[in-house]
Order: sequence, then structure tokens, then C-alpha cells
Amino acid sequence: MNDKMNNLAVRTLSGAVLAAVMLGAIAWSQWSFGVLLAALTVGGMLEFYALAAKRGNAPQRVIGLVAGLVLFALNFAFISDDIEILGGARGIFAAGMAFLLLLFPVMFVCELWRRRENPAADIGVTLMGVFYVALPFSLMAYFPIIATEQWEPRVMFGYVFIIWANDVFAYLVGMSLGRHRLFERLSPKKSWEGFFGGLAGAVGMGLLAGHLLGASLWAWAGLALVASVAGVAGDLAESMFKRAAGVKDSGALIPGHGGVLDRFDAMLLSAPFVFVYMLFVM
Repeated sequence: MNDKMNNLAVRTLSGAVLAAVMLGAIAWSQWSFGVLLAALTVGGMLEFYALAAKRGNAPQRVIGLVAGLVLFALNFAFISDDIEILGGARGIFAAGMAFLLLLFPVMFVCELWRRRENPAADIGVTLMGVFYVALPFSLMAYFPIIATEQWEPRVMFGYVFIIWANDVFAYLVGMSLGRHRLFERLSPKKSWEGFFGGLAGAVGMGLLAGHLLGASLWAWAGLALVASVAGVAGDLAESMFKRAAGVKDSGALIPGHGGVLDRFDAMLLSAPFVFVYMLFVM
């Protein structure tokens, strides 16, 4: 088996394992879904801080990670059905919010002793890791419950498959028909033909999800449009960070696929838009 076929086999196997872990965690329970999101938050933030370090920045990794996990825990606690066993939502939310608010000024205090040339940039990169990675994964915790007001993992399945459909159809159409570059400076292989192919695939998947859920087809088609367009922007944004850092992949966690940011870049930028869309439309 030559190297190309071997790489394809590794990529296919690791992709199948990743999909099985993701879908299994979503389907099993709300808590397994929360563990999955928390793990992705940690992995994604570590990768982002590593990319920033390659550009000469020095993010406060520990404080950033703690802030990201506290942000996620607050959001997960807010929507968890079993939160009463932990002492009640109000007390947990108040204590967590107080701790999170104090972490931000602590960053400035810590920077006093680091003696860096550009402390504002280091603090900014630390905060960006929280908002770029931890915030979107925190918002995803709401997806299975925000539209139905009860735990419904099929809603999250719909979102995930919309993102995947966008990627698959964009690749297939782009490879076969792509002629006009979409954003050559950051991603030379992306084309406008692939963009619209991915959009069509995502909308088709959105309509299927709406049908299977017995929900509004128009609402799910709109969600697919929002997720698809924002997802492409997320892909380009992550390419921008990698190009600035001079690396091909954000990490090596998933053989043949790269890191967390490589696999979830579309979700990171689309999640806030989808959350707002669900909040006001669905």
C-alpha cells in the first residue's frame, strides 16, 4: 500500500471513529454531550494558544482554560435537567459568574509580573481563546433544548449533519466544477462553485432534518443557510490563523484530519449565529 492509500485509510478510519464518538455522546445523554463539549473546549483552546505562541504571543493558558471551562459549566448548568442534585441553579450560577468575572481582572494582575513587551496583545489573545473557542461550544449546549424546551438530541444531529453536508457537497462540487476562486489568499482550493454546492447540500440536509423532526421545513432551511454561510467563514478564519502561524494543521489529535480547530472550525463561527437564529425563529 503506497503512502497516499495509507493516508486515506488512516483518515477514513479516524474520521469514522470521530463521528461515532460524537454521535454516540450526543445520543447517550445530556451529560455525555456535556463531557464531549468540555473536552473539545479544552483541546480547541490549547490549539489556539499554541498557534498564537508561534506568532510570538504569550497567552495565559491556565487562566484562559479555567475561564473557558467555567463559562461552559455555567451554560451547561443553566440548561441541565439534573442541576438540582448539584445544589440548585441559582447558587451555582451566582458563584460561577462571580468567579468568572474575577478571572478577567486577574489576567491584568498576572501580566504585571510577566514582563512581556506587549502585555495588551497577550491579554487579548488569552481572552480571544475564550470567545473564539469556549463561547461557541458553550452555546452548542443549548441546541438540543432551545427549540423544543426539552432535551432533544436529534436537533443537534440536524445541526451536525448540516455542517457535514456543507463540507461534503462543497468538496465534491468544487473538485468537479470549481473554476472561480472564493478566497485564494487564505484557501486556494475553495471555489464559488463549491460554496454554492455546499449551500445546496446543507439546505437539502436542513429540509430532511425538519421533515424527520416534524418541524417547520422553512425554519430548518433557514437554519441550514445560516450555518452554511457562517461555517464557510469559520473555515476561512481558521485558515487565516494557521497561515499566520505558518502551520498546515492546528494540531495532530485526529490522525489524517489535524486538530480540534481543523475539524470544528465551521461550527465555531456558525454556532453563535445558529443560536440566535434558534432563539428568535424556531
